[in-house]
Amino acid sequence: MSQRSYTVIITKAVQKLLSKLPDRTASRLEAAMLSLENNPRPSGCKKLKGREAYRIREGDYRIIYEIEDKILHVLVIDVGHRKDIYG
Repeated sequence: MSQRSYTVIITKAVQKLLSKLPDRTASRLEAAMLSLENNPRPSGCKKLKGREAYRIREGDYRIIYEIEDKILHVLVIDVGHRKDIYG
């Protein structure tokens, strides 16, 4: 049985945040987001309390996303530095 891949959807707000980051940081974060296509629940991902969302860490940054298993979508809803993201 082959695993079907998910479609990663990056919201406009996240695209705007990425455009304000240094290129090297933004490309690292984009690569981490795109890796969710094959495995939306990688080791180290954490289910957030109080909402149906997960987070992964990429250096000092956090990527927050929702998984829609029925339609194979991963919706990236927020990206930010660890000191700012949960506030």
